[in-house]
Amino acid sequence: MVQPFTPPNSPVTMLSDYVDMLRAKANRDLDERHRSELGQFMTPASTARLLASMLTLDTQSVSLLDAGAGVGSLLSAAVEALCLRDTPPQSIQITAYEIEPRLIPYLHQTLDLCRHSCEAVSCAFTSTVITKDFVLDAVEQLASPLFVQQLIRYDAAILNPPYRKIQTESLHRTQLRRVGVETTNLYAGFLALAIMLLNDGGELVAITPRSFCNGPYFRSFRQFLLQSMAIRRFHVFQSRYEAFSDDQVLQENVIISALKSRLSPASVTVSSSSGPDDPMVSFRQLPFAQFTNPRDPEHFFHLLPDDSSAKIAATMRHFTASLSDLGLEVSTGRVVDFRVAEHLRMDPSPDTAPLIYPLHLHDGGVVWPKIASRKPNALQRCAGTEGLLLPNETYVLVKRFSSKEERRRLVAAVLDPASLPGPVVAIENHVNYFHTGGRGIEPSLARGLVTFLNSTLVDEFLRQFNGHTQINATDLRTMRYPTREQLKRLGDCATGVTRSQDAIDACMAQELSIRTEVG
Repeated sequence: MVQPFTPPNSPVTMLSDYVDMLRAKANRDLDERHRSELGQFMTPASTARLLASMLTLDTQSVSLLDAGAGVGSLLSAAVEALCLRDTPPQSIQITAYEIEPRLIPYLHQTLDLCRHSCEAVSCAFTSTVITKDFVLDAVEQLASPLFVQQLIRYDAAILNPPYRKIQTESLHRTQLRRVGVETTNLYAGFLALAIMLLNDGGELVAITPRSFCNGPYFRSFRQFLLQSMAIRRFHVFQSRYEAFSDDQVLQENVIISALKSRLSPASVTVSSSSGPDDPMVSFRQLPFAQFTNPRDPEHFFHLLPDDSSAKIAATMRHFTASLSDLGLEVSTGRVVDFRVAEHLRMDPSPDTAPLIYPLHLHDGGVVWPKIASRKPNALQRCAGTEGLLLPNETYVLVKRFSSKEERRRLVAAVLDPASLPGPVVAIENHVNYFHTGGRGIEPSLARGLVTFLNSTLVDEFLRQFNGHTQINATDLRTMRYPTREQLKRLGDCATGVTRSQDAIDACMAQELSIRTEVG
């Protein structure tokens, strides 16, 4: 039961703090499992204030959209920031979508507080709460000729959208396609629809996972974002815990601030802090062509918040060889284990092929078999599995996933055919592999490539655009590499040295004449 509304003593300066108490109470009232299923993580006051500070909104009349309002934390922070200006707007109109019935009473109380704060500075305030699914309602408005003529547009949208994967044939996915939006995660759908509902020149400020900055799944969304919005600022949190610390969300988050315009900006501001309360915020003005390379068909976003990041990016630009130049390809392992479950074997036998999982990659090489492992070590050879096998030759393997707590984002290893029995090998789907037309690669080239991929330089470079724990084959294809000759020298340097990080980076410095600039 939500307590009756009681205005705070200072209706403007205490607004977001008062609403934060409502958020804490709502969090206790809601079932954690249900919140997780909906992808609901409500915004703490400090994070909400940081987002609100990025709104410019210098018009006298402001219309503001929150597509997943929760208890109204972002809305209250925005109203607070507007009302505390030397010249507050003359009117604020809010539209708040919220689908969770148990949050509606809290949201209404927040909007009452917003109204009270606006009255204190002689600002007219109106609000509308819509309890419909935002995606379904917005698509209906945008796709229906009947609605388009009466479509409500907004001066700004401030969002903490739900984070949840959406399946190919799900209702949300099929509805988003009606307005030309293709995405695998609900948060990108929310952002795309909010952008479509903005006035020309309207502002978007949103906190989201960083995962949309790279990878094939968000390519279409990045292209839409670049065509529709002039990105003004990205804010990066150095800690995964801070933005939603109350909910114990381990997630790399970014705040994006953008203006609805088809003109690309000359530069993008990239800022960073350890968390929303950190007063030591660093700022860097990044030329737009460094933020996203106009020649990159994937439109990856490179976030370089400091001098160290810029030096790493500059060093990587010295490498110009593509995989095609190297005569190499990269693919994802062919074995999807649940599809061949009946052919998996815990222990090898004469009628099986070695099966390589990520757990077999260790210290730059492959350790096989893994005794007492929960994963199989072998794949039965039969007519149904022959198409999944590769010749037992030299390959470079890369883990597709690392745990969120793992120190390194990229883990690479050489598959040495001498370490495995038999003429063929199977590679599981959670491993990417470098090859030459489905066959192995030269051992010295393989050793050099693994040394390069396992270097601190490459790991830090990947973190500039890779905001999640997955290394896609696309990430590896779009990277640029040293020349074949340089990699072979690097491989010769790495032969016989220890596998320590210092030794790997020393070989990089010696053979490629670089010094890795990392903190």
